[in-house]
Amino acid sequence: MGVTALAVIPLGLLLRSLPLGLVADLAGGVLYAALIYLLVACLAPRWRPATVALWAMSWCFAVELLQLSGLPADLARIFPPSRLVFGTGFSALDLVAYVPGVLFPWLVDRRRSGILSGATAQCPD
Repeated sequence: MGVTALAVIPLGLLLRSLPLGLVADLAGGVLYAALIYLLVACLAPRWRPATVALWAMSWCFAVELLQLSGLPADLARIFPPSRLVFGTGFSALDLVAYVPGVLFPWLVDRRRSGILSGATAQCPD
């Protein structure tokens, strides 16, 4: 899972640089949520896939809702790379994009974890 997470990052950064508008925004939301799922799975390798998915979805929704406060935008002005993690403005479409972004890795992880005795696949050391 760790290697997959490392592959998602440059793909997401590439999408940010392309002039694809709404398509890039939605794909970016999907990739962001998938990355969060993969990171949670790496940090908590013994958690069941459903628990990982719940935490990943909760993180994504919490970050998106936090954008309503303007705090992430303020943070981005002070430390611009933070916008990659926290965003800067609320978008309801991002909430929609997070669902398939967590759903796909959850389905893959669920299938893999059945083979790996019920534990989420571990990240390489």
